[in-house]
Amino acid sequence: MKLRILLSGCFFLALAGCTFASSSSRYASADPVVIHRFDKALYRLLEEENAAAGEAALKEAYPQMLEITGKAVLNMKSADMPGFFDRLLNYYSEPTLKSLYRQALQTYENTTEIEEQLGSGFACLQELLPTLPVPEVYMHVSGFGQNVVVGENLLSISIDKYMGEYFALYEDFFYDYQRRKMTPDYIVPDYLAGWLMSEFPFKGNENVLLERMIYEGKIKYLVSLAVPSMDQAQLLGYTEEDHHWIKQHEGTVWRTIIERKHLYTPDHITTGQYFESRPSTFISDNAPGSLGSFLGWQIVARYMKETKATPAALMQTTDAQAILSGAKYKP
Repeated sequence: MKLRILLSGCFFLALAGCTFASSSSRYASADPVVIHRFDKALYRLLEEENAAAGEAALKEAYPQMLEITGKAVLNMKSADMPGFFDRLLNYYSEPTLKSLYRQALQTYENTTEIEEQLGSGFACLQELLPTLPVPEVYMHVSGFGQNVVVGENLLSISIDKYMGEYFALYEDFFYDYQRRKMTPDYIVPDYLAGWLMSEFPFKGNENVLLERMIYEGKIKYLVSLAVPSMDQAQLLGYTEEDHHWIKQHEGTVWRTIIERKHLYTPDHITTGQYFESRPSTFISDNAPGSLGSFLGWQIVARYMKETKATPAALMQTTDAQAILSGAKYKP
């Protein structure tokens, strides 16, 4: 079974709409995407006195989600392993986690608006990428683990990672720059980004800054088209000051990368720091995080404008250098 854990940190040219000539309102009537509530079903099992009957029902209704939970959360290969449900129930019965679980369910008792936004977002992506399938969509609780998990035609998001920037428990575990993207607004963008990353997996050298930069830029470019209600600063988790700084210093940052020979040097530590959400103090005291994502997005947007390429052609192009050259990027 395919299992990918995506956006395990808190992952994310504002454009007019989904396609180059249409606005987001075009997709307002798209069919909502139904969210299967594995999170609710598992919590009911925690509350049941007769766990055996509930376990059988859960296995029948959510076999793949149980397997994913076992691998991603419990480090167990299969729900058929001896002691699987004992370990599962013990994990989620820990008092702090169970309280978090209960609060998450209260926050996301109704998901109608999210389902409607997902319907619009996937309709947009399918127009841009006609071969892109729409997965079965689920919700789960991980206990501050991975944001998004992907299985065979399955996509699930951990709702306990989207409780709001000022959710009290977050202050003990996350920095302010991480909490900015732990709000309900990021659920739909993260769902869409997770699925795009699954369907178009990275095929380059992740240690090379340019290759990773272009890949992240592609994903963010497409998500920005599918969720035009969020501007660039929001999707990147930037404050207004962060966004103003990087727009003012984009050229300086790019020249610094070139001068330091970071663009092509295959060093995972150097490359990795450009994608961390923490402030990029290795560039400047005032530089925001996610510089690689920002620059990659700028390059891809410029490439699309210069070449008039289709989104499908963009995703099929794996030559990062060709995209950089085609973009004529000179900030």
